[in-house]
Formats: sequence, C-alpha cells, structure tokens
Amino acid sequence: MAPPLAAPRFHAALPRRLLLRPQKALPSWRRAARPDDQDLYVDDDIGDGFSFSGGKYAEAESPSKSDEWFAQGRMVKAHTLYGNKEKAKDPFFGLTMGKESQSSDDVFSWFCVESGSSSNPTVLLIHGFPSQAYSYRKVLPVLSDKYRSIAFDWLGFGFSDKPQPKYGFDYTLDEYTSALESIIDAVAPDKLSIVVQGYFAPIVVKYANEHQDKLNHLILINPPITDKHAKLPSTLACFSNFLLGEIFSQDPLRASDKALTSSGPYMMKEEDATVYRRPYLVSGSSGFALNAITRAMGKDLKVYIESMRSILASDSWNTKTTICWGMRDRWLTYDGVADFCDNLKHKFVELPMGGHHVQEDRGEELGNIIKRILRG
Repeated sequence: MAPPLAAPRFHAALPRRLLLRPQKALPSWRRAARPDDQDLYVDDDIGDGFSFSGGKYAEAESPSKSDEWFAQGRMVKAHTLYGNKEKAKDPFFGLTMGKESQSSDDVFSWFCVESGSSSNPTVLLIHGFPSQAYSYRKVLPVLSDKYRSIAFDWLGFGFSDKPQPKYGFDYTLDEYTSALESIIDAVAPDKLSIVVQGYFAPIVVKYANEHQDKLNHLILINPPITDKHAKLPSTLACFSNFLLGEIFSQDPLRASDKALTSSGPYMMKEEDATVYRRPYLVSGSSGFALNAITRAMGKDLKVYIESMRSILASDSWNTKTTICWGMRDRWLTYDGVADFCDNLKHKFVELPMGGHHVQEDRGEELGNIIKRILRG
C-alpha cells in the first residue's frame, strides 16, 4: 500500500508573508508557469486550493518525466477569454487565487507535442477525459515516419491553462467545441485527420460536422455512443458531488491514478504517474477544473451523444470514419457499438487487449492501426 499523503493545506487562506520560505531551484515546468520566478523563494502566486507536500509523491530533486515531457513540447496561444479579466477568487473563502488559476493573457496557452515532418499529412491526437496528451507518448513515434502528428492538453489538463471556472472559461461542452476550433486553426490550418479517445469524442464530432471539408479522416477510440454510455462511471461522477466532489478532485491519487487505472487493464508505472499527478500536486486549479468538467459532462453528455449519433447517421456526413474499440473497457459497455457501426457502414476495429484508454494499454499497436486506416 502506498504511504499516506501529507495533510492538505489551503495556501490561499494564509497571509502572503507566511508563505515565503527558502526553496530549492524549481523544475522547468514550474519556472515556465511563472517566468518571473526567483528560485530562492516560493509564494502563493502559483499554489491555490489544496496542495500536498512531502512523502513519496513530492517533487523529485532530479529531473522527472514531467520535465522530460515538457521539454518535448511548446505552448500555443489559442481561444480568447470571455468577459472581463477580473482576478479569480477562491470558491470557498473568496480570497484571490494563485497564478495557475488566473488567466494571464487575453488568449489561452495550450501545451502541444509534435513529431514528424511538417511536410507530411497532419494527424491530430486528442486525449480523453480525464487524461493528458502524454497518453499518446507511444503513438507519436509510430506515426512520425509518415505523418506530422500533434497531441495537445485540453484546457484544464496537463500543462495547458487551467483558469478558475467563471473567470474566462467555464469548461462547458459548448465552450470546448469552440476552443477546439481555435486550437486546430492555430496548429493545423490546412486539412488534417483527427483521432480522439473517450468522452471528448462527441465534442470533436460536433466540430467535424461543421468542418467536413477540412477533414481527411476521423478515428474515434472508445467513444460514448449508446444511451448506456450517457452516464459517467462512478470513478468520474464522484467529482461532481456537492462539496465532496471538490475534495475528491483535489486528491492526486483519485484524480489521476484511480481515474486512469479503473477504466481497463492499464497498469500505471510510477514514472508515468508522476506526470499525471503533477497538475494536482502543484495547485488546486486542476482539481477545480476537473470538478467543473465533470458537472458539465453530467449535465450535457447525453445531449451531445445523441447529437453525435445523429451526425454520424446523417446523409450529409461524408467524412471517412472509423471506430476503434478496446474490448476490455470497464467504463463503456460494448453492447450495441458494433451494430451501430455495421448499420451505418462505418469501419470498426476491435482491440482485444485494450481498455478504455487504448493508447495507454496498446500504444504501438494503436499507432500502427491508425497508419493502416489513414493509408486506406
């Protein structure tokens, strides 16, 4: 059994002068988040909500997988904030939140990782909920010889911006659809193919329906597509519970490890866990975003799934579409998925050893399947 985490504390509730303390040099991803940082001190500009320190899950002194992964990517500006730029407040105490919960500019920053030559056809790899672009780490190199492949962190995840809800972004499904258009225009202005996994698939299909002339191929990996898929699994639904959800979403083990490993056969390595836990260990902003996204999913997911089915069944849908299914998915039932594809003549590919997050379980296999699909 893993050792217990240190007790959480509210940074934002403490006077600023009490938070200044000697500190070792910060890792690169924290310096990037706060470019004006002084390595000798750390204050509450970045910490907000709950934070955890000490023990097995504390930041390592040596470079970690988070540092290595961050070094492979770049920050891309896309999607304008709504409303005025009022400073975000703590949802519990009404105090000003730290920098990670603030929108520092008029346009959001997205973390993107790219591989392959820019002269090759573009493939956009979109992670599911809750996950990160890091989940495609085994797929990217497989595609790199023939394609320019790009993976990004959604707003609220990984290294991308995570503004406090109600201060520039509310994490609704409609907002995510609009934000997707912005990031695609920024990283892939010409034609492309899209691969999307899990609960963000209905958002991507809605975008694709309005931009079919831009798409070469659409690949959906374990998308929620039947009526039985409209209800979030308990592992995710707990984040939307009143008050309790705010606490659960601040637990890095529940929000990252459990959410990923409970969905299928994926056995998370400790070095990978450090990447997925990082946002929740740094600041409470990731947890507040997770809480807001879960509530939005609970409210609008059914409508989006129904819309996705209608779009994929429409006579006006002309985009080449393939659905890949990890047969060991513990969140979404397989019943009715194959029939849906057969009735609409969409291509269907089974991955017997994959779970809900197929790119985690069978990354290289999925990469080769994507290549075969795109080659036609």
